[in-house]
Amino acid sequence: MDSLKSTILLSGKQKIKIALVGNPNCGKSTLFNALTGLNQKTGNFPGVTVDKKVGTIKLEKNIVAEFVDLPGTYSLYPKSIDEQVAFEVLCNPDNEDHPDLTIVVADASNLKRNLFLVSQIIDLKMPVILALNMMDMVEKEGSVIDAVRLSEKLGVKVIGISARNKNGIEELKSAILQPLQVPQYDFIDLKKIAPDLIEKVKSVVKVNSDFVAFQIINNINEINYFSSNKDKKNKIEEALNTFIVDKNQLQQKESVERYKAINRIVEECITSSTAIKTETFTHKLDSFLTHRVWGYVIFLAVLFFIFQTIFFLAAYPMEWIENLFVVFSQWTSNFLPQGDLSNLLVDGIIAGLSGVVVFVPQIALLFAFIAILEDTGYMARVSFIMDKLLRKFGLNGRSVIPLISGVACAVPAIMSARTISNWKERIITIMVTPLMSCSARLPVYTLLISLVIPSNQKFGFFNYQGLILMALYLIGFIAAIGAAIVMKWILKAREKSYFIMELPVYRTPQWKNVGLTIYEKVKVFLWDAGKIIVAISVILWYLSSHAPGNRFADIDKKYESSLYLNDSSVAIEAKIASEKLEASYAGILGKSIEPAIKPLGFDWKIGISLVTSFAAREVFVGTMATIYSVGNSDNTQSIRDKMLSEKNPETGLPKFSVAVGFSLLLFYAFAMQCMSTLAIVYRETKNIKWPIIQFLYMGALAYLASFVVYQLLK
Repeated sequence: MDSLKSTILLSGKQKIKIALVGNPNCGKSTLFNALTGLNQKTGNFPGVTVDKKVGTIKLEKNIVAEFVDLPGTYSLYPKSIDEQVAFEVLCNPDNEDHPDLTIVVADASNLKRNLFLVSQIIDLKMPVILALNMMDMVEKEGSVIDAVRLSEKLGVKVIGISARNKNGIEELKSAILQPLQVPQYDFIDLKKIAPDLIEKVKSVVKVNSDFVAFQIINNINEINYFSSNKDKKNKIEEALNTFIVDKNQLQQKESVERYKAINRIVEECITSSTAIKTETFTHKLDSFLTHRVWGYVIFLAVLFFIFQTIFFLAAYPMEWIENLFVVFSQWTSNFLPQGDLSNLLVDGIIAGLSGVVVFVPQIALLFAFIAILEDTGYMARVSFIMDKLLRKFGLNGRSVIPLISGVACAVPAIMSARTISNWKERIITIMVTPLMSCSARLPVYTLLISLVIPSNQKFGFFNYQGLILMALYLIGFIAAIGAAIVMKWILKAREKSYFIMELPVYRTPQWKNVGLTIYEKVKVFLWDAGKIIVAISVILWYLSSHAPGNRFADIDKKYESSLYLNDSSVAIEAKIASEKLEASYAGILGKSIEPAIKPLGFDWKIGISLVTSFAAREVFVGTMATIYSVGNSDNTQSIRDKMLSEKNPETGLPKFSVAVGFSLLLFYAFAMQCMSTLAIVYRETKNIKWPIIQFLYMGALAYLASFVVYQLLK
């Protein structure tokens, strides 16, 4: 396609496919959100588990633009799975996501470095718009970028924008609708580097760009096109052997030539100021936040603040939601006639859902804090200060992103490990990330902590519940580090490791983006967890409400005898409900595994929850809600009240003692109770042995930790 004439209307809607590409931290995702808003969907790029964010907007009556947000990359030399995706989409015209137009987003305050990727994409000979982002920062620094001259030098349309402030967005949309010619001139003359080889490749593969031929020379094994055109691949490989090509040397020569041209352009198009206030402010903050001692202290203080706030602020809306479900449960029970349908709704679906919805305030707060830390630029500093520490344990600074992301969810966290180019460090990161306490554990932690630690217990100004929650998250991190150092000595690899990360300037968080993140994450949490919990609640309700043979009839007949004439009807109903639960299919299942978990302080009811929560950890709360609803005829109590009133039949003391509570907390802190995580580990590693090893070592760690804690505290 020589040009994109998007003003020509086709029958129906004309769809323009647009790729957004740029360096990490250039503001590309902010621009994507500003352009598409809520009109987004997430999937995977073909053949890989890399997140594919697609958003659409209507530019004119019959013209729809579909934006694909490509993973950040510094160049078109792929060294990680993320960079491989960007390379494949842009360089392979047969790829289903290959764009009609590419918008390259560049950090205008650091234009020299960003122009390297820009120049490579220009040399691909495709329609390009250069969006100079963060122009507000350039103005604050007192610098001036001559966009008109820059456009002339590059041969592409240049638009100045500030994605955070939405400045220049309408101008960018208008530019998309204009006819855009393919760049006519090469940014650099690659034939000076490998003239004969480039001509040979162009004769084998019909391409009109020297740079595409150059990319084939350097990345022939990474281009999917050649998997179905092996004859052409063989011809090119023969040529490579004939010319004795050193690919590293070719890339170095290309980089030198590009930066020579970039330096000339920067000198002509940018007027810099000597006073750079933003950098001074950033450097002052970094002197504390990245300090070799204070950096860690401040990071721990930030975590401490987050967990204290999660318990303090979320307490009120959680109580309202809890009371709302109690009232709704009572109303449903009174409104519907007694029978299986009423029991299914009250004891199954409503009880199960209440165990999820009640924790939405805490989930929302957790994701809000994570989004704010990322949006301000602080998360990049955490990666920087942790790099030196993590290298001792077989990881590097890039491992921090998956580990911190694991606090939200292990699935995308493990997928984010694809940015780690070193195989050994990537495998170790994948294997230990699930030990970080994810948001699915948060409902379990919150429920159990509230059972064993009264809310009024404080250490000075600090709430004990918040301290225990933070301790659980730190325990997960310590366990991940410990597991990593063991794997460091077990796994062998000679590949060298490196860590390069640009530290963005500090910015105030974009509250709309934070709100959008909260909305998306809570929606996913409710929808994904809700589907599983409703399904399991229905199954569990059936297993808890039915029994083999005439067991339920025998229990009813037993309590009709004269022995129980003096008991109140409420007491008899409670005894009948409890015995029927124990005699049910669910009770039989729980009793069968009770001997194995009894040394941990767990009974058969907890055993059922351990089995069902393998689907997803948060199912534990829904399962306990269903079990205690079926086994308790009082609908005026919340799940927490029902569990608090549970007694140990052997001692007569509360079942959920400090020993049992902490044993269960540690079990869920370490155990691999998530099918989705195991599935994604298999997809990322493409080897079944890694999820099996992960499941076994985490299970053994969970059992041992729970056993030791229970035996010490009981």
